[in-house]
Amino acid sequence: MAVTRGLEGVVATESSISSIIDDQLTYVGYSIDDLAENSSFEEVIFLLWNKRLPKKDELDALKKELAENMQIPQEVIDHFKSYDVKKVHPMAALRTAVSMLALYDDEADEMNEEANRRKALRLQAKMPAIVTAFARIRNGEEPVAPRKDLGFAENFLYMLKGKEPENIEIEAFNKALVLHADHELNASTFTSRVCVATLSDVYSGITAAIGALKGPLHGGANERVMKMLTEIGEVDRAIDYIKDKLARKEKIMGMGHRVYRKGDPRAKHLKKMSEQLTKLAGEPKWYEMSVKIEEFMKEEKGLPANVDFYSASVYHSLGIDHDLFTPIFAVSRVSGWLAHILEQYENNRLIRPRAEYVGPKNQTYVPIDER
Repeated sequence: MAVTRGLEGVVATESSISSIIDDQLTYVGYSIDDLAENSSFEEVIFLLWNKRLPKKDELDALKKELAENMQIPQEVIDHFKSYDVKKVHPMAALRTAVSMLALYDDEADEMNEEANRRKALRLQAKMPAIVTAFARIRNGEEPVAPRKDLGFAENFLYMLKGKEPENIEIEAFNKALVLHADHELNASTFTSRVCVATLSDVYSGITAAIGALKGPLHGGANERVMKMLTEIGEVDRAIDYIKDKLARKEKIMGMGHRVYRKGDPRAKHLKKMSEQLTKLAGEPKWYEMSVKIEEFMKEEKGLPANVDFYSASVYHSLGIDHDLFTPIFAVSRVSGWLAHILEQYENNRLIRPRAEYVGPKNQTYVPIDER
C-alpha cells in the first residue's frame, strides 16, 4: 500500500464546516477576510455549529448563554491552587481542567444530540475562565468572575486583567479569536474526531485535541515566535539572527504552512493589528522586527508568515504572558473542535487507518536463557 508521511494531501473525511481551496480559507462558505473584518466571535461560533449566521435574537441568546455558563466549578480553582503553579505549563493545566469539568457535568456521558450541544456551549463558555483563572492564581491573584454584560472577547481580557479593556484591544482579540476558530482537518481537529469516532464523550474529544494543540509544531508556534523575537531584542539584529539559525538548519517558527502555497490568508489581519498595537504599547520594534524577518524569509526561502507569526506580537502587546498564547488558541479553536465533534457524531464511522509494516519478519521465539 502507498504510504503518505504525515497523511499529507490525504482526504480523510467530508465536512461542511470549513475549507481551504486555492489558498482561501472559508467557514461554511464565508471568506475569512469577510468574517475577520465584520463578525463577532460569537457569530462565528453560531456559524460553525449551525452552518449559518445567526439572526439578531439568536445571537443575543447565544451571548447570554455563554455569559451565564462562563463560571467554572470551585473545585477546578482549588485544584489550580494545589499545583506548584510556577512549574506547570498553562496548556497542561487547561488539559487537566477540561477533563475535570466532565466530573461536574451531569450530562457528561449523555450522547444524544441535544445533550451534546448543551455540553458544547458549556465547554465553549468555560474555556476563557479556565485560562484566566490559572493565569491569575499563579501570579498570586484571585480569579475574576465573568460579567454577564460583556461579550466573549471583552470578558476574557477583563477576567485576565481585572479591568475593562480598551476598544482596540477588544477588536484585536475578537479578530484573533475569529481567525483561529477553525482550520479544516488540522492535527488537533483530526485528533478530536478520531477520539469521538469511538463514541467517546465530548469532554474526552476536547481533552485529546488540547493535547495535540500543545505541541510546538501546532498551537505552540506563536509562543516560540515571541521567544525568538525576545532573543533578537532589536530590529537591526533580526536578519543576522535568522541567518545564523538557518545556517544551523534550525526551524524558523511562524513561517510557511503545509496547506498554503502563496501564504496564510489569516496573517495579514493580525499583521495590521500588530502594527497598531505595538505602536500603542510604545514598542513598535516587535512589528518592525517581524516585518523584516517575514520579508527575508519570503525572499530567501519562499516562506511567507502564517497566522502564528503576527499573533505573537499582538498578544504580547495586549500584555499577555507568552505561555498563555497557546491556551488562547484553544479558547478560540474549541469552537471548531466542537463543530467537528458534532459533525462526526452525525455521520459516524470509526477512524481506523492502516500502517505499512517495515520491521523484521519471520522471527522465531528464543527462550530467555538462550538469548
